[in-house]
Amino acid sequence: MSESAISIEKLGKRYRIGHQKATDEGMRHILEGAIRHPIAWFKSRRDARVREVDFWALRDVSIEIKQGEVVGIIGRNGAGKSTLLKILSRITVPTEGRFRIDGRVASLLEVGTGFHQELTGRENIYLNGAILGMTRAEISRRFDEIVAFSEIEEFLDTPVKRYSSGMYVRLAFAVAAHLEPEILIVDEVLAVGDSAFQKKCLGKMGNFAQSGRTVLFVSHNLDAVRNLCQRAIWFKGGKVHQDGQVDEVAESYFTEISSNLDFSCENPDYGLAIQRVSLRNSRSEETSQFHPGEDLIVDIDYLANQRIEQPHVILAVFGINGSCFTANMLLDGCRPEVLNGAGRISCRFKAIPLLPQNYSIRMSIRTKNADMIIEYQEVAHFSIVGNLADYGYRGAFLSRSSTSTPVVVPYEWSLPDGTTSEVSLTHPPQLESDESLKLARQ
Repeated sequence: MSESAISIEKLGKRYRIGHQKATDEGMRHILEGAIRHPIAWFKSRRDARVREVDFWALRDVSIEIKQGEVVGIIGRNGAGKSTLLKILSRITVPTEGRFRIDGRVASLLEVGTGFHQELTGRENIYLNGAILGMTRAEISRRFDEIVAFSEIEEFLDTPVKRYSSGMYVRLAFAVAAHLEPEILIVDEVLAVGDSAFQKKCLGKMGNFAQSGRTVLFVSHNLDAVRNLCQRAIWFKGGKVHQDGQVDEVAESYFTEISSNLDFSCENPDYGLAIQRVSLRNSRSEETSQFHPGEDLIVDIDYLANQRIEQPHVILAVFGINGSCFTANMLLDGCRPEVLNGAGRISCRFKAIPLLPQNYSIRMSIRTKNADMIIEYQEVAHFSIVGNLADYGYRGAFLSRSSTSTPVVVPYEWSLPDGTTSEVSLTHPPQLESDESLKLARQ
């Protein structure tokens, strides 16, 4: 378990990117030049067309991953995560540095990677197994298990070019996870599948990791990363920004994206622009810090240049462990009759039952027919602050609350001796004895 599965030393990947050169010529001058001196004009346009610049997708990356480690790779889009996985999967080569891999690698990076479009699902299973160095007998031994996991038996003899993206991912993951690789590399491609299949895949990766094999997992889903991985690597600007225990790295990453929100909510086809999203507390003060049990007011300022009849607004509060709760006009039936011109929609979450952690708010807007106007995206961040000891909490709960499930809804235990125990933000759990504290720490 101490030997390295992947060793990366000063790895870099450079791309040459062309940029169109700006010109101050008007259309009249361009046409005149083309007509009077066509050959000279063509040469000048060709030479001035593109200016190439260097772009380093990765630079000076050094990582050591031990056999049996399950490592989550996180970071914003363009941080270099997928480029690293493509290099490790030998889809592209590095510009500088070197890497060493000890073991057979199976990769699931993009929909379509590793499959031949003209071959059927059945044929692609055997093709991928052969690429991994397996014999036909070895592949046949795992064949039924792969088909059962992918749930596409009905289409097994159909060319994969006719598969939907979801079917493609089902089969691709089943092949990658079942053909006995020592190292499994998975990119964000699982986001294509439905939620039930995503859970199934995460469970399979968990079993894969427990068998002592190595997993590299790229995802924007911090909840999935924390549940699956023991270690996380945060990429930023093509470099390793932080590498360490998954809870610490995920918390640091979530804190940064919470304080550096830059969103653009606009759909020209519907003439709708979200100009600002702001947060207010119970005293109507604009803030990004709230206390447990306080009201949270979300103000959405919009400009509708076209009439939008009966739209649906959806707001979801997310913590580091995933979704906490939502306000959804599709479910509650509350919606404006029309959006026209400038206006504001507000939602007041009452007595938010949240523990001190960092949170984000995601928003989407749909038409009355549920067609998407504004895709789900983060529009605001806030923090719950305060000392839980002031609410009566004590013991091990205080040290664990920062990474636990963040929502505390009121509930009540009925115990075998006939007593009842109520728990809420105003009625914290009572850990009276040393024995209770010991149990809480287990």
